[in-house]
Amino acid sequence: MNYEQFGLVNTKNMFLDANAGGYAVGAFNFYNMETFAAILAAARTTRSPVILAVSESALKYMGDKMLMSMIRGAGIQPNEQIALHLDHGHSFDACAHAIDLGFSSVMIDASQMPFDKNVELSARVAEYAHKHNVSVEAELGTLAGFEDEKTNSPAESFTHPDQAAEFVSRTNIDSLAVAIGTSHGAYKRKSNNETLRFDILEKIDKLMPNFPIVLHGASCIPDVLVDIINQNGGALKNAHGIPIDQLRHTAEMNVCKINVDSDNRMAFTAAIRETLNQNPEMFNPREYLNAAKSAVYENTVGEIINIMGSVNKVVS
Repeated sequence: MNYEQFGLVNTKNMFLDANAGGYAVGAFNFYNMETFAAILAAARTTRSPVILAVSESALKYMGDKMLMSMIRGAGIQPNEQIALHLDHGHSFDACAHAIDLGFSSVMIDASQMPFDKNVELSARVAEYAHKHNVSVEAELGTLAGFEDEKTNSPAESFTHPDQAAEFVSRTNIDSLAVAIGTSHGAYKRKSNNETLRFDILEKIDKLMPNFPIVLHGASCIPDVLVDIINQNGGALKNAHGIPIDQLRHTAEMNVCKINVDSDNRMAFTAAIRETLNQNPEMFNPREYLNAAKSAVYENTVGEIINIMGSVNKVVS
């Protein structure tokens, strides 16, 4: 099914505008009606372009028909600049399936394969996607950390700029996810003194001026959310994220898409834990899920403003 039937757009013009304007488009993962509604409301409130991101495991959890019914029911219009993106597709079949469902953007993540195998698979996905006017993202380099059962690695390998230029040339992809010190999950850094590899971004930009670059594992893991979770029965000890100023700096460089997952997971969880702890008599799911939805909305609005810098970038 063509994504235009759902009012969605691909990411081509989003990224052109972001690179020219010195901001990034937020790609926010969702997994259910509450997170979907919160992210969409945040985009509409801030008049910001947004990428609705769905992992393979989240798609399996929600189901094809349920997910696409939510998208249709949201009444999205093309002038809102909303994309639906497969996050970390690990096979050609996964990407093709998302495209056939009506996704407007897909990521093929073959980053743990040897370079030539990564090129081969990424090029194959790009060829299929472009026949449907769908945008394609691929990844070069490896992020450490755990996101789900298919997206995890115990070690990190930084992206080599020379390889990045060759990779883009051979694959015909539309954007490239790079490894510059971010990581998946809530434990992104061992200390607050670690800095992202801005030098890698600078070298990539010299070799590929204005080519859209993507950051995964870029949640900032707010201390306030960690504290709420831990004060209400959680056990997130020594969780560290990426500082907001460093993320904002990447958006002012050549990064035009920043992925956010862990922050909204934490906002959702913190709100439920706190609400139930303060209201032990509560058993109506609508009450604590509404608190969770509000928390995801507030976090998404905050990151659109403070990290992406994409407020009022949607022009009707």
